[in-house]
Amino acid sequence: MSNETILVTGATGKTGRRVVQQLTDRGASARAVSRSGDVRFDWSDRSTWEPALHGVSGMYLVAPELGSAQAADDIAAFARQAAAAGVRRAVLISFPDTGTPGLEHAAAAERSLGQAGLEATVLRLRWFFQNFSEDFLHDAVVSGDVRLPAGDGTEAFVDAEDIAAVAATALTETGHAGATYELSGPQAMSFADAVAQIADATGRDIRYTPLSPEEYAAEQRAHGVPEEWVQLTIDLYAQIRTGALASVTDDVEKVLGRPPRAFADYAREAAAHGAWNT
Repeated sequence: MSNETILVTGATGKTGRRVVQQLTDRGASARAVSRSGDVRFDWSDRSTWEPALHGVSGMYLVAPELGSAQAADDIAAFARQAAAAGVRRAVLISFPDTGTPGLEHAAAAERSLGQAGLEATVLRLRWFFQNFSEDFLHDAVVSGDVRLPAGDGTEAFVDAEDIAAVAATALTETGHAGATYELSGPQAMSFADAVAQIADATGRDIRYTPLSPEEYAAEQRAHGVPEEWVQLTIDLYAQIRTGALASVTDDVEKVLGRPPRAFADYAREAAAHGAWNT
């Protein structure tokens, strides 16, 4: 495996940079690409595709707006170009079937990899643990009051490290071609549960306050959040509020031979590294 090169798109993102590290740890050569990286790659600029694919044997694909017709078309075209360039394996990040708009485009993108002749693996993901420490929930946690329209619904949050480990395994080992893995953490948790575990890990008073969608939207607008993002996040939280993401799978353990990481372990480690220091 050490003589092969694996393309990693979205290499500056939460999963992408972890995939790069895990591939490197396995002795594989990772070609980290992004729109602003040393090796430039842009889904909307097809002139960047050929240089990124040169000499690549596998690829990790993260596409923005996966549920759009444009993304499905781009992924299909890229898969064909990759196969023609000699790429064998591909891992695509996707989302679970919750009845959301755009599902048919995501499904078309998933199918297009195999149709191009690639040994394809699809990873359908839940919300990341790291959203609380590295992304849009971080500031709310630091403020001490996580105010969201998720009610008491539950979600099987998953660790980005586990996602990266599954991806690296599928890209470097046999037996995963044609597989679709629904990756979840070990248990379904409400936001109240997650926030309580962060509070315990930090020793701080942090609470979860459930809001109605209308209350949440008003607060977000008052903070200058763009309307498009307000509506997007309301829809995402609705999936949790209604229990659409509450199911737990054993796919992480099936691939890695160990259980997925527990949220409490993540929270303790993130706290120890100062993730929520004020």
